Amino acid sequence: MRISLLFFCLGLWTVIAQDLKIKTDSMVIQMHEFEYAIHLDSLIQKELFPKNFERTQAVTGSYIPELHRDTLKQRLKFLNAKTPLNIVYTPLLEQLIRSFLKERKTAFETLMMRSQYYFPLFEQVFDRENIPLEIKYLAVVESALRPTAKSPVGASGLWQFMFSTAKQYDLEVSSYVDERCDPVRSTIAAAEYLKKLHTVFQDWDLALAAYNAGPGNVTKAIRRSGGHKNYWEIRPFLPSETANYIPVFLATMYIFEYAEAHGFQGAQSSYLAHETDTIQVKKMIYFDHLKDVIGVDLKTLRFLNPSFKLDIIPPLKDRNYVLRLPLVANAKFISNEDAIYAHVQRQFEERNKTLPKFYKMDSKIRYIVKSGDYLGKIANKFRVRISAIKRWNGLETDHLKVGDRLTIYTRNAEYQADRITASPSENKGKRQIYTVEKGDSLWSISQKFSGISVKKLQDWNGISGKNHKPGMRIIVSN
Repeated sequence: MRISLLFFCLGLWTVIAQDLKIKTDSMVIQMHEFEYAIHLDSLIQKELFPKNFERTQAVTGSYIPELHRDTLKQRLKFLNAKTPLNIVYTPLLEQLIRSFLKERKTAFETLMMRSQYYFPLFEQVFDRENIPLEIKYLAVVESALRPTAKSPVGASGLWQFMFSTAKQYDLEVSSYVDERCDPVRSTIAAAEYLKKLHTVFQDWDLALAAYNAGPGNVTKAIRRSGGHKNYWEIRPFLPSETANYIPVFLATMYIFEYAEAHGFQGAQSSYLAHETDTIQVKKMIYFDHLKDVIGVDLKTLRFLNPSFKLDIIPPLKDRNYVLRLPLVANAKFISNEDAIYAHVQRQFEERNKTLPKFYKMDSKIRYIVKSGDYLGKIANKFRVRISAIKRWNGLETDHLKVGDRLTIYTRNAEYQADRITASPSENKGKRQIYTVEKGDSLWSISQKFSGISVKKLQDWNGISGKNHKPGMRIIVSN
């Protein structure tokens, strides 16, 4: 009997030990996921986690009595019922919500204050485009609702558009203007892009994942999961950043939707969208001159018009620029429009300033891979992502060969469309001179310059197909 009791106790201890191991393993996995999630590669991280986050405190000391698990599940179920997004309870989502509530209440109150101005602008566009209004929280995750936010890889604005994507959706980027920072224009572009992604995947969760990782990565995850088309089923096959992107988005949504229940008290915003209006600008305007006439300070002008980089609205015939002003100032501008333009012109002439050179940052570079090049080095040179270079050129691997030709869209003003950065050239009068590099053929040279054929190169330079050498200078324009 004692032996039986001993075996019973040993068996019970084994069961308890196994149970503890399972729970411990589960906790380790959850903590591992949580650590990745709070270090999401988006600008909200800087807002919520400005310093090194105390991970263990956030996980182990995050129990908040006023948020019971059953209450959280019920609220998530309610949110799921009123949106086409697929919102389900997960331990990771609970950890994120509890962490945000405990550790980052002040930061979220700041975000809520900013949202008072931006959310009505987003909702107006999304309602018109038949996009779920809850997707407005995506801008919180992407940019922390800062219209001039810039990421280290070159994405800009509330919706964090890369230069090449902005170009596809008619957002102008020039020396004067960056329309990725325009709240309305960029939101219209984001709506168009999200609709396109939804058309591809027929699911808003997957559209959001593709917004972060690109459609290719989502398609791969679907294939690797065995064909599943539910975000939570393909999540293990997504890049780690994207796997945590949706949980952070959902946690952010929950905090905003149940802010009152958790005692958030955001300050009143100094600016409200319905208290402003826009005017189409007919001539060049300096903010500095404008404030003298209509009595709006420079800080307000910059906040309401963040896309104008130099505090100047340039005069361009092919682009309709608008100036957003408080309603009172708007009426004053309309009543004195001619006098305002005359005043601005007078001030400009009196100060005798030269306007900064206008250039469009819409360059499409044809780059020739050189010895020592690798994708990271090239991406850093042109301020673009490695994934973008691979997407533009259909690259399946990171391997490059000397002489490979890459198409690159860059926002870097140093590399404009009329420059061939891979191969130095210089202008002399009306003739453009090119210095032949190792590996060049007449055909490869002709491809670097618009409208140039091999026959023209031969005629202009009196050469045949093989008698050109590295270092030789040849004419590449008539």
